[in-house]
Amino acid sequence: MKDFCQLKHPRYLLLQVRNPGDTMRENEIGCFANSLGCPRENIITHDLISSCPTTQLLDSAGAVLVGGSGDYSVVSGGDWLPPVMDVFRELYAMGKPTFASCWGFQAFSKSLGGEVVTDLKQAEIGTLEFELTEAGKNDPVFGPLGVRFHAQIGHQDIVVQLPPDAIRLCSTTRVQNQAFTFPGKPIYGTQFHPEIEYSDFVKRLVAYPEYVENITGLPMSQFIDSCFETPDTTKLLKRFADAVFG
Repeated sequence: MKDFCQLKHPRYLLLQVRNPGDTMRENEIGCFANSLGCPRENIITHDLISSCPTTQLLDSAGAVLVGGSGDYSVVSGGDWLPPVMDVFRELYAMGKPTFASCWGFQAFSKSLGGEVVTDLKQAEIGTLEFELTEAGKNDPVFGPLGVRFHAQIGHQDIVVQLPPDAIRLCSTTRVQNQAFTFPGKPIYGTQFHPEIEYSDFVKRLVAYPEYVENITGLPMSQFIDSCFETPDTTKLLKRFADAVFG
């Protein structure tokens, strides 16, 4: 594995929560690289299930990314999760540029005093419409999306309460807390997946078919046909990178 000093700036550390045989581990790296507009080799990964990254590793990264998780829940947890919560609190205290989607959004919220529950009645999956809050409209990363936009999403763990100082950026009709940032900190989180294009979203659906079955009850082929491209939303991470690195 290359060290950060061997890579051209900007450099990213992707914190992953995926089993060794999960084909989405490699897919996730490609999705982030494509959305950020950076070479794949400029993203180094660290497996949070095995161990926590050192402060030195976090500090050496230009920005930290946190993705989704097909098999793990912030609510049900595990022995490995409490130390990981400390990592997110450390990132917050450092003011380290961070973008966390899906599981990362939930974990970051819980680590900083928010509340996360598992609730199939509020679960969402598919290409859904989101609406920016007033804060979202004025945010340099989110504002260009327009008042309403579509994004790929799939979750049954719900952030029912954001951390005390978090700023809510957008909502859906079913779930209020869909994205956050923090005053004076280059940290963003989204329940949806701005890093995933339609073709990769389909791959995720096929990799984790139980989500489609449990949430919608529709046949996979019919559900896939209801989803579509979200080109404006996949530009979100590039704006984050531009805001962080200039």
